[in-house]
Amino acid sequence: MNSVICVVSKANVRLALGVTLLASVALVSGCAKPSASANVYTYGQAQRDQVVRNGTIVNVRPITIQNDRTSGAGMVAGGAVGGVVGSTVGGGTGRTLAVLGGAILGALAGDAVEDRVGKKDGLEITVRLDNGETRVIAQEADVPLVLNQRVQVVSGAGPTRVTPMSGQ
Repeated sequence: MNSVICVVSKANVRLALGVTLLASVALVSGCAKPSASANVYTYGQAQRDQVVRNGTIVNVRPITIQNDRTSGAGMVAGGAVGGVVGSTVGGGTGRTLAVLGGAILGALAGDAVEDRVGKKDGLEITVRLDNGETRVIAQEADVPLVLNQRVQVVSGAGPTRVTPMSGQ
């Protein structure tokens, strides 16, 4: 009798590991997201003619950039893992309730994790262009930019970017 329980326990562990692996793959594949970096170009944006306007930074403000919506991978992965964990509790009706509860709690936790991963530190940069116009651009905070710095505003083949002028 003990060997049967041990085999069932090993099967549950294997099932849990398999579902966890699949959930991890789903979560990682759901993490592919567009970049708001001034340093990242897609293949479609590369080798395209762009307009460059020079200007001076008149204001820099820290912001948070987040995805418009989640892919759902975190919720699916969390729900799967939670359901598997819940299946190891109790038996009969109690196990069914544990599976449902685990799946719901796991889905909520997975969605929260995906939402947190989808946020990045950013900057809202106000630039007074040399022609007198003022532009505001939001981008990731991965390029050091400061007040009164001379910059280039690059636009025309996708997102507008603010980059330091050469030699700055």
